[in-house]
Amino acid sequence: MVIYAVKDYEEMSKKAASIIGAQILMKPDAVLGLATGSTPVGTYQQLVKWYEQGDLDFSELTTVNLDEYKGLPGDNDQSYRYFMNTNLFDHVNINKEKTFVPNGLEEDAVYECGRYDKVIEATGGVDLQLLGIGGNGHIGFNEPSDAFEKGTHCVALTESTIQANARFFDSIDDVPKYAYSMGVGNIMAAKKILLVASGEGKAQAVYDSCFGPITPQVPASALQLHTDVVIIADEAALSLCREKGVL
Repeated sequence: MVIYAVKDYEEMSKKAASIIGAQILMKPDAVLGLATGSTPVGTYQQLVKWYEQGDLDFSELTTVNLDEYKGLPGDNDQSYRYFMNTNLFDHVNINKEKTFVPNGLEEDAVYECGRYDKVIEATGGVDLQLLGIGGNGHIGFNEPSDAFEKGTHCVALTESTIQANARFFDSIDDVPKYAYSMGVGNIMAAKKILLVASGEGKAQAVYDSCFGPITPQVPASALQLHTDVVIIADEAALSLCREKGVL
């Protein structure tokens, strides 16, 4: 596990984008695992900027997203398909037919989870998986639980995650209560993992994930077992690690 301490969100975004950009340059037909949420927005903006400057070509890439709200269509402005389109896909020369997100409108959870696992498998494997981290240590929508989920699954979102996502909706009652998510097993199968974290609200999760016990109560702690993990975190997100003297 390599931890890069950066000054702020802007520096975090640029460094993360440089790692993703290097992956694209080294392997133009790479498979990227992508994340949503507020943390990676700056990273996507930087990638778009480099594309516009002619420095990156997205035409051969395949992407698979971590998760999607159950019950939201892809054209809903709070769906993760919509997020990816508006923050990245609409602004670069990617083939959208090779960008995969779970189908939030599929009511049959067993079917959709099995289908999405087959989609991931058919790509040949994720070369680089981008992750954010929740305040409770969740990655994707893998919430604290009694066991690590291996494959794609339907998650009942915790109250803390619903509260954290409520700012994106008109009312907390509008926040979906379930989501489809890659499992920790899917995530750990990626050849390389890049986790970005910003803000004091992530400090406990970063400390527990990097230096605490490996436990499904902190889903991101499983990353300690991966052979190639890069974490880019700003000073606020690393504040507890500094306080504890582990960095």
